[in-house]
Amino acid sequence: MERRKTRQIHIGPIAIGGDAPISVQSMTNTKTSDTAATVAQIRALAAAGCDIVRMAVPDMAAAKNLGNIIREVRTPLVADIHFDYHLAIEAIHQGISALRLNPGNIGGEEHVQAVVREAKANGIPIRIGVNAGSLDKKLLAKYGGVTAEALVESALEHVRILEKQDFYDMKISLKAHDVPLTLAAYRLMSEKVDYPLHLGITEAGTVNTGIIKSAVGIGALLAEGIGDTFRVSLTGDPVVEVRVANEILKSLGLKEYGPTLVACPTCGRTSIDLPAIAEQVEKKLAGIKEPIEVAVMGCVVNGPGEARGADVGIAGGKGEGLVFRKGEIIRKAPESELVNELFKEIDAILEERK
Repeated sequence: MERRKTRQIHIGPIAIGGDAPISVQSMTNTKTSDTAATVAQIRALAAAGCDIVRMAVPDMAAAKNLGNIIREVRTPLVADIHFDYHLAIEAIHQGISALRLNPGNIGGEEHVQAVVREAKANGIPIRIGVNAGSLDKKLLAKYGGVTAEALVESALEHVRILEKQDFYDMKISLKAHDVPLTLAAYRLMSEKVDYPLHLGITEAGTVNTGIIKSAVGIGALLAEGIGDTFRVSLTGDPVVEVRVANEILKSLGLKEYGPTLVACPTCGRTSIDLPAIAEQVEKKLAGIKEPIEVAVMGCVVNGPGEARGADVGIAGGKGEGLVFRKGEIIRKAPESELVNELFKEIDAILEERK
């Protein structure tokens, strides 16, 4: 796939846009005034493969505590600001790597100028984030409701405010919980500006529904070459967001990220407890960080052949199965020993790579 050409910005050491890899973001759900809890969550997110972490900064207590958090972690951090420009300036003074704010809602041109001066002086980029749930009434009236055109016009209004101050170090997000609306908005925006785009399906829901909506929406845009960074928004533990985000990138061939499990859906030829075996394999693979493709196939008729591209795999027979590497059968093992035999080969492969 051909990536859309965008200008490049930096959030700390992480490049966004241009030819930089697509980065994964998430957001803490701890109180930013609670240093220990927030630092622990940032570290967990980073361990799961998160490149950039955003934090809510709802008041001055949270803003003044940012420095305590920043000193404890290596991950670039973004301060999420609404309405009060003093919070943005304090976040910059505390050493934040980027801001998320809309210049139109922090209280007039003088306040925007004050934030931009500090951002310029400290090399701090700004993400303009437009949300379908908070569009201006004038735009809703103009377009007859929430439309892709309304989202894009709202974002461009904020962009022009910053450009008027000769500030171009920005990226843009246009989020909605409606997938087709989000797709249309990002496609339209990608035709109008060359700023990096931050993708997301906002308020996507719980893990079950949110993963599907995010994978469909974000995955479709990335497959079209649109998007430079993104967050999967799920209700609950943000570490799950990061794992899902990396799986989306991996499925599109945009990132190598841990093991890949290939498992057949079962059919009438299956004579082993394939669902239980696949679940057991998936749990054991969770502790491996190196990329490796593992296949769990239900029968010996098609298993090794269909999963020929896998590094290693098993194919079930009647109460037994075959262990194979790159489609070549290595040995036979009883069903009860298949998982153990599989992981002997996985361990051997990983050791050989060292």
